[in-house]
Amino acid sequence: MSVLLLQIALILVAAKVGGEICERWMKQPAVLGELVGGVLVGPSVLGWIPAENDFLLHFAELGAILLLFEVGLESNIAELFKVGKQALWVAVAGVIFPFIFGYFVAHAFGRTVMESIFVGAALTATSVGITARVFGDLRSLHTKEAKIVLGAAVADDVIGLIILAVVSGMAITKVISWVAVGQQTAMALIFLVGAILVGMKATPYILHWARKMQIRAAVSSTAVIFCLLLAAIADMVKLAPIVGAFAAGLILERADDKIHIEHKIKALADLFVPLFFVITGARMDVQMFNPATVAGRGTLVLGGVLFLVAVVGKVIGGMSVPGRKLNRLTIGIGMIPRGEVGLLFATLGLNSRVIDKGLYAAIIFVVITTTFITPPLLKLILHRHKPKGEDKQETSLNTRTSLASTVE
Repeated sequence: MSVLLLQIALILVAAKVGGEICERWMKQPAVLGELVGGVLVGPSVLGWIPAENDFLLHFAELGAILLLFEVGLESNIAELFKVGKQALWVAVAGVIFPFIFGYFVAHAFGRTVMESIFVGAALTATSVGITARVFGDLRSLHTKEAKIVLGAAVADDVIGLIILAVVSGMAITKVISWVAVGQQTAMALIFLVGAILVGMKATPYILHWARKMQIRAAVSSTAVIFCLLLAAIADMVKLAPIVGAFAAGLILERADDKIHIEHKIKALADLFVPLFFVITGARMDVQMFNPATVAGRGTLVLGGVLFLVAVVGKVIGGMSVPGRKLNRLTIGIGMIPRGEVGLLFATLGLNSRVIDKGLYAAIIFVVITTTFITPPLLKLILHRHKPKGEDKQETSLNTRTSLASTVE
């Protein structure tokens, strides 16, 4: 027991130190620092944390469930039905092109059909948290391009989770056919729609009952129980548990206690979610990138090519959006960064033994590199296309703000 406790303590230290370095000095999301911290303390570098410990893997899976529960809480069901045609176009095109490119690249490198499907699916994900932050830093959240990107993210989350549900079912059954794909897609849609409709009717009564309880944290505990229940049901019907967790978040997003629940869940997620990212990094073998070995050279080449098609696929998706007076390149670049969902695809593939350590390392490489390159590219494009006089307006605004602060 003492060994396990020390390992969890080391994981949390690696997560917090790595996250702090990335956010404070590198101006990158903490998740990258958590991944790198996991690589360092994992078996392939320092060897302090085992990569395949069952207890730690269960903790990591719980972190993934809480992560998707948080994502659901931060989404909005109403917005799913209000996504504009342009945003929906970007989301769908940004899924189709990377999937096709990723599939054929992996297949060209001699991978099986199942492996190629997993690679293509992993490249469909988009993490726009970093994009939203860059838009905000540059005061560009009001632009039409930013609204399209952020709107596409809502649809992208749902599409990505449906794809994840389909490929996870295929990984379990080991069957690849249009009938199987149709069945898994139908199951995922029925589960999501059914869970949301039933949950929206039931949760007001459940939360009303919880509010009347006098024990501490009754409402937030009920929310966690609801999340775990839907995750378990999703697992029973051969969908990924995180699909159920996401559905639970979407349902509770409309609850009167949403802010209270979100605040409490964030504290819990801050403890468990880093476990997922650190253990994800720890499971990556750095020898897979050793150019002195045949396997290392193969992973580097495959990772590099997948990186290129991951970028090109999203940019094409953004450039194809119909409409006038749009900076389509900004939209495409805004959709480039992969993130949590891409990591979940990689972890699911490794856990189900569909992909090997080489493919796993290549996908992690794509997640990290696409996240790193997006902020500078987006800043460059936004500055180049900023209307004339806007800089002067911002300077004037900043001057007035500084004077007002001085007076106060």
